Order: sequence, then structure tokens, then C-alpha cells
Amino acid sequence: MRVPLTTGAYETRSVIAEAQRSVNLYAEQNPQDAPCPFTYYPTPGLTLVSTPPVTGESRGIYTASNGNRYEVVGQSVYLVSGSNVYTQLGVLSSLTGPVSMVDNGTDVFIVDGTPAGFTVNLSSNVMTLCTDPAFYGADKVDLVDGYFLFNRPGTSQFYISLFNGITFDPLDIASKSTYSDNLVTLAVMHREVWLFGELTTEVWYNTGATDFTFGRMPGVFIEHGCAAKHSVAKIDLALFWLGKDLQGQAIVFAGRNYMAERISTHCIEQAFAAYSRIDDAVGFSYQQGGHAFYVLTFPTANATWCFDVVTGQWHQRAYLESDGTLSRHRMNCHSFNNGRNLVGDWQTGAVYMLDPNAYTDNGATIECIRAFPHILGADGNRVLFRQFIADMEVGNGLPDDSAAPEIRLRWSDDRGRSWGNYIQGSLGKVGEYLTSVQYQRLGYARDRVFELSWSAPVRTALNGAWVDVSRART
Repeated sequence: MRVPLTTGAYETRSVIAEAQRSVNLYAEQNPQDAPCPFTYYPTPGLTLVSTPPVTGESRGIYTASNGNRYEVVGQSVYLVSGSNVYTQLGVLSSLTGPVSMVDNGTDVFIVDGTPAGFTVNLSSNVMTLCTDPAFYGADKVDLVDGYFLFNRPGTSQFYISLFNGITFDPLDIASKSTYSDNLVTLAVMHREVWLFGELTTEVWYNTGATDFTFGRMPGVFIEHGCAAKHSVAKIDLALFWLGKDLQGQAIVFAGRNYMAERISTHCIEQAFAAYSRIDDAVGFSYQQGGHAFYVLTFPTANATWCFDVVTGQWHQRAYLESDGTLSRHRMNCHSFNNGRNLVGDWQTGAVYMLDPNAYTDNGATIECIRAFPHILGADGNRVLFRQFIADMEVGNGLPDDSAAPEIRLRWSDDRGRSWGNYIQGSLGKVGEYLTSVQYQRLGYARDRVFELSWSAPVRTALNGAWVDVSRART
């Protein structure tokens, strides 16, 4: 029988329901007449683009409206040329944590959660400390209709710059007003300002009023706030964030049409609930190959999850450490620059391109893991598993063609609680496109979960599998 794969990562609280793990694999839906509904492709590898002069956390990459590329690595702010030459413009007040940058066509404004703010003139690339007494610091800066917008940390307030300027009027400040929670962060979507509180969210817009130009959208009030100030990201006309409200937290929402739509699944939420900390989550979005991805990393938990907006499926992104363990992905921030999806390394500050034609993370092995749905015997009876054949793209070989790349199969006969040893298979040498990835005489079970894994630096794709099952003799 054919065993297709139709969901992403879905390991439920009890593995007797589902134990489908999906690491570094994302789905693409096929036409109705295709042999299978979804094909799973390896996530893009990392191709090195540039290395900063001093190693440090990549805290932000920003491509300005004039094409200039700015990066914050550790405490330093850099201008990076098209030939990847780093020029230090200045230093921030803080050493770690995400920064926020946006420009109005004349100046880039940079905030880092401290009372200090900095501007960089796009023409001269001179970096200046903002000394205006009506600037109060911010975690987030955004832009709409010529106004810079800022949250005021630790309060319910937000404030704006003067029109097309980097100076401030102390009267240009307002408060999130429909509930008593503090303002966590803000974001602009479709020329409207979403004010994310700790427990609730409001939407404001430019009313054109003479005293304070922004006002609250009548009749719009969202009963979900934000659990992590750096988790908010925008894709098209939707905002994504890690939620918190009066009833609980750790649900991922998509904000559309003034409503919060739950996009996380029970298994994803169960994973989040087990983390010791979620308020440090960092989110960003990117588009590639017709897919739009929301990437959410939990630094303390050392884990990265990714939601594909097109398919509605989640998968895990992971980096294979030298000791064989999986940790959070290297990417910490993102900017689309000169036709490339650039990401910054959370540890070294190196900048990589997310490259669908690269099959390593800057030379490091990428581990792909995919568990299958439960295969049950009829009426709880044991069945004989005669054969397992992986339906995969094969025959692309290794770069030196010295040997066929390997793939591994293991399985669980206790419904996903423990696993047997790996059995090696072959993905075929170069040109061996008809290689059959098959395993024979696999024993008996009442409920079996198969899992494939591979780390070969070659092009692959997975449709699912065929499994030959027959009733056990009595």
C-alpha cells in the first residue's frame, strides 16, 4: 500500500495518536493528478556571503530604501558594501538582543530596547545619537505615512516623530486605551498600526487629526496579546506573533481582517509549553519559491520552528552540531537584499544566503528526518511487514562520486515511544535514477511507526513510501 505524507510536524502529547516528526523538510502541494498529494523537499542550505570583522551575535540586517545594507553585529553598526566590505558606523548601547531598523527615505532609525536611539543618514552614512528629550527609547520602530512610530518600553504608550523627520514633539504620544495591559510592541500593516499589548491588541490608523494624527479604529479590539515582543513578523497582509491573553499563552496567531486566527497546532503548542521560557522568542518571515515562511526561534529552548503559509504545515529547522545533537537554526534575523534572502548567524555574525541549491549549512551537514503515520494491523492484530520502499528522488550521487549517499530507516513497535537501530540504505550514485530505496523482512507489529533520515549533501525529495503488509499467520 502507498503511505503518503499529508501533514507536517505533528508529534502529539500522546504518541499513540501521531508521532510524525519533520525536521528540515517542507511540503509542496502537487496537482490533483500527481501520484501523491505532497512532496517534501529539504529546506535551503546556507551559503556564506560575508563575515564581519569581529565575531558576535547578528542582531539585525536591514536593506534600506536606497539599497544600502546595514548590519548590527554585537555592539557595532556596519554599512556593508556590494562587495561585502564592512565599514563600522558606530556602536549601540547594548551588546545583545534583536534590534529594529527602518528608514523614511532620508534616515535609518535604529532602536535596541534601551533609552538610546540612533539615526544613520542614507546619503552620508553618518550615525548620530538621538538626543531629543521627547525620544524615550523603544524595542520596535516602524514607519507609516512619513512618521516613525515607537513603543515606549514598560508603559502602555507609543509615540511618533515629526512628519518626515527624526525630531519629536512631546505632545505626539498616546496610550493603548481599551485595556490596562502594557504595550509590548507595534507593527504597521496596510497603513494601519497594530498595538500589541501583553494581553490584548488594538488597531490604530492615521485620522489626520491636528492634535495627534493617529486614532483607534472604531469597533476593532482583539482579545489576544503578545507573549514575545520580538516574535511579530509580517507576510503580505497578515501579521504573525506568539500570543498571550487572559486565558493562557503559547498560541501562534495570524492577524487578518482585524481578527486573530490560530495557526499553531496542539502538538506545536505542547512543545512550546514545555519550554522554560518563551518570552525571548524571535520571529521573522521570508518568501522563496512561492512559499511564505514564518520562522520562530526560542533561544533559551534552543529550538526553531517554521510555518509554511501556503500549505499550513509546520516543520522544525535545526542545525546539526558536531556531537550529533540538533540545535536551533543558525539564522537569527533576515533581510531580502539584491534578490537574496540573507540571514545572520546568531553566534558568529556571519551572513548567509538561504540557498535552495545548497545542501549543507556552510559546509556543515544538514540532517533531514521524517517520521510516517502509524500503520496498524486490522482489529489490533499483528501484521507482517515484508517490505518498505521509500518513494524518493535518487541518483544524484555525492560530489566526489566515491560512493552512493546513504539513507537510514528505523522504526518503533511501541507506538513511537522507543526506536530500534538504524538500517542503512542507498540513495544511488550519479545517474542511478532507478535506485530502489527498499528494506526487506522487517518483522511483525500491531502498530508501527517508520522514520527515514538522511544527511547526504545531494538533491533529494520525498513523496512517501510503499509498505508491503500481510496478516500474520496464526
